[in-house]
Amino acid sequence: MRPSTLALLLCTPLLAQAPALKADPFEAVRFLGGDWVGESDGKAGSPSGAATFRFELEGKALVRRSHADYPAANGRPAAHHEDLMTVFVEGGQLKAFYVDNEGHVIRYLAAAVPHGVAFTSEPAPGPRFRLTYLRGTADTVAIRFEIAPPNAPDVFKTYLEGVTRRVK
Repeated sequence: MRPSTLALLLCTPLLAQAPALKADPFEAVRFLGGDWVGESDGKAGSPSGAATFRFELEGKALVRRSHADYPAANGRPAAHHEDLMTVFVEGGQLKAFYVDNEGHVIRYLAAAVPHGVAFTSEPAPGPRFRLTYLRGTADTVAIRFEIAPPNAPDVFKTYLEGVTRRVK
């Protein structure tokens, strides 16, 4: 018997007994866990905000609660924004449900992207949305929110972007 065949025969029982490792369905979003504060650019009229990401329901959901305050500027009144986004697994797919105090409801499909995760709204009448989180250095995350018009649902243009820093 050749040495390579012998090695294969000896290792086969070990491989057959090894439990299959299950992939972590939340792997793409785990880096978001914690408390985050938006980094201001220091300009007058710049918004301020914060977010928390917590795993809840025995780890079956990641819940983001965030808020932003926009000071009055250029004739625009001050505004307060709050939202809640729940990230969950359904049918093996990472998804999210978003709702805010302005009446927006968005259903997202999530996918890992290089250095982060992108949440892209499910096809529906009206515009499409994409929310991307990209890991930075020293506990920072870049956030970009994009919108695609109904007549070009895959042509996203940046609407808002910023950087947040982990504080806890």
